[in-house]
Amino acid sequence: MLSFLIKRLSALIPTVLLVITLSFFLLHMIPGDPAAVLLGPNATPEQIAALKHSLGLDRPVFVQYVKYMTRVLRGDFGNSIYFQQPVLKVVLSHAEASFLLATLGLMVVILLGVSSGITSAVLSKTAYDKVFLSFALLGASIPSFWLGLLLILLFGVRLRVFPTSGFVSVLSTGNLSNLRYLVLPALTLGAVNSAVVARVTRSAMLEVLHQQYIDVARAKGLHSANVILKHALRNAAIPIVTVLGFVFAGMMATAVVTENVFAIPGIGRLVVQSVLRRDYPMIQGIMVLVAFLYLVVNLATDIVYTILDPRIRLT
Repeated sequence: MLSFLIKRLSALIPTVLLVITLSFFLLHMIPGDPAAVLLGPNATPEQIAALKHSLGLDRPVFVQYVKYMTRVLRGDFGNSIYFQQPVLKVVLSHAEASFLLATLGLMVVILLGVSSGITSAVLSKTAYDKVFLSFALLGASIPSFWLGLLLILLFGVRLRVFPTSGFVSVLSTGNLSNLRYLVLPALTLGAVNSAVVARVTRSAMLEVLHQQYIDVARAKGLHSANVILKHALRNAAIPIVTVLGFVFAGMMATAVVTENVFAIPGIGRLVVQSVLRRDYPMIQGIMVLVAFLYLVVNLATDIVYTILDPRIRLT
C-alpha cells in the first residue's frame, strides 16, 4: 500500500505541472485586459498602463510564466487581481460551501440514484423498470437551473421551509442548522446527477445478477435482500464507486449553475466571476486545485476498490 501511494503521489507532480502550463498559456489567449476590467470603462490609458506594470502584465508571457511557476513550486499561487488577497486564501474561503454542497448532493445521489438503480435491476423487464428508464432519461435532460427555480418556488416561496439563497458558514459559527441553506441546492444537484448514477448502477447490477454464484446463493435459501445487498451489490460496486467519485468531484468543482441560481459563494461561482474579471491568478489557482481534487478522488477510488474486492492488489 505504501509503495502504491508513493508511486501515485509522484505521478501527480507531472500532471499538475502540465495543468499549470496549459492553464497559464490558454488563459493568456483569452481576449480582454485585466487592468481595464478592474479600473472600469472610465480609466485612462495611462492608468491602465500603470496598473499593468504594477501587476507585471506588461512583461513577456514567457517571463510571467517562469515567475509564476517559481512561486507555485513554493506553494504560492500569487495574489488575486480583484480581491487583492492570496489566491489560496480566497479559494479556501469559498471551498466550505462547495464541499458541503457536494457532500449533501452525493447523499442525495446515493439515496435516489443507487437505490433506484438496484430496484430497477431487480425488477427488470417490469412496469417499474420502464417507468424508471423514463424518469432516468427525464432526470438527465432536466436543466439544473430550471429544477432549482421550481424548488425555490415550491419550498422557498410557497411553503417557506428552506432559504432560497445565500449561505452562512458552518465552521465559523459552529451552527449545523446553517446546512438548511444547502438543502435545495443539494436536491437540485443530486436529482440531476442521480439519473446517470442510476443507469450505471442498473447496468452493473444486471450483469452481476445473471452470474452463477447469485443463482447458487438463492438456491441455498438465502434471503433475497441478503443476496442483493451482500453478494450482488458488492461485486457490482466498482463501476458505481468510480462514477460516484467523479460525480462528487464534479459537483464540488463545477456546480456553476446551481451556485449562481441559489447565490452560494462556492468555487463554481468564483470561477465565473474570475473569468469575467480576467483575474488570471485566481483562475489558474482554481484550475490547479480542481485538477488536484480529481487526482485525489481517483486515488481514493482505487483504494476503495481493494476494500470492496480483495482480489484487487495495488501495485
